[in-house]
Amino acid sequence: MGGGLRELSGYLLALGGWVAALAAAALPQWRQSSYAGDAIITAVGLHEGLWMSCAAQSTGQVQCRLHDSLLSLDVHIQTSRALMVISLLLGFFGIIVSVVGMKCTKVGEEDPVTKSRIAVAGGVLFVLSGLCTLAAVSLYATRVTYEFFRESAVPVNARYEFGSALFVGWGAASLTMLGGSLLCCSCPAKERRAQQYYRQSQPSTAREYV
Repeated sequence: MGGGLRELSGYLLALGGWVAALAAAALPQWRQSSYAGDAIITAVGLHEGLWMSCAAQSTGQVQCRLHDSLLSLDVHIQTSRALMVISLLLGFFGIIVSVVGMKCTKVGEEDPVTKSRIAVAGGVLFVLSGLCTLAAVSLYATRVTYEFFRESAVPVNARYEFGSALFVGWGAASLTMLGGSLLCCSCPAKERRAQQYYRQSQPSTAREYV
């Protein structure tokens, strides 16, 4: 795979991972439970996320409520919030930096060594973004698992389990880190040696013509 194609593939993967991380942060299905009463028409599905909690009834009605106070939230929710915000910010800057550093763009093409370094910096930002997403999702999943086995007195159908947003977050972290790793493969060492060889060969060629 050529350098330009590898960078483009890495950028597209990282961009898709960042969009998925944005969707995971906004979704309320970080943990979910389903409580069914004596009649199926009273079934209620409960969903909780980083920003709101929702209740979906079997009739199709969905009611959501934002978390009232930031300080009253559990520590793992606050930590996951902070990690997801940091992840999205790092990914946003990675998108901008990578566009400047990729070989397929015209920005800064007169200095290929610096351009490759910028692409590597964008890849590093994407990798850090993926790690933050992975940490946020894994921390939340660990807490859900702990509470599921701790609340033994609560019926199984009323306990909280993994929501779909967790799986979206794990997929987003994988794509972002994979794309960032491909961007980090833009090593400027070879281009630096080629540029130095070209500069050294210029004076000798000029003397030959004189």
